[in-house]
Amino acid sequence: MKSRRAEVTRTTTETDISLTLDLDGKGVADVVTGIGFLDHMLTLLAHHGGFDLTVRADGDLDVDGHHTVEDIGLALGQALREALGEKRGIRRYGSFLLPMDEALAMVALDLSGRPYFAHDLQLSGVRVGAFDAGLTPHFFRSLATQCGMTLHIRLLAGSDAHHIVEAVFKAFARALAQACERHGRGDAVPSTKGTL
Repeated sequence: MKSRRAEVTRTTTETDISLTLDLDGKGVADVVTGIGFLDHMLTLLAHHGGFDLTVRADGDLDVDGHHTVEDIGLALGQALREALGEKRGIRRYGSFLLPMDEALAMVALDLSGRPYFAHDLQLSGVRVGAFDAGLTPHFFRSLATQCGMTLHIRLLAGSDAHHIVEAVFKAFARALAQACERHGRGDAVPSTKGTL
């Protein structure tokens, strides 16, 4: 069985990112981004997705977290695209409805090769520790664009920003795990077009 693993390095004048992703891992994460809450979210993503993920990020956090969050999203999207390869034998679609206390998040995605992102998160100007929660949609837009993923995120309930962001990351992880899962019906590309 072909390995579904990718290593990505992204270096700019603003950030230096190295990232390793194994889609068939055990949910083990080793993440150091300089933003504690983001480390926590990426660790949750790996655990709930069943992926092994290593991230090292050195960004211009003296400015703010924007470039670091964006570039990690881009690197993770690229790693997903590379690890999935031709996407043979995967389910392609995934969706998950996830509660976290008062928060309820829904994520639906399609590993279609066509980047599209829609959300209704209202987190602008909200902070969770040192993390600008308003960067959450930006992270997922960057990831979806680089991966070539159609991604919809809906918040159905929630008032605590920590719970909202955590519910979104966990729901995304579970939906992504579904979409990446090998369905056991051969290795055809899951499209009548023959390619994604």
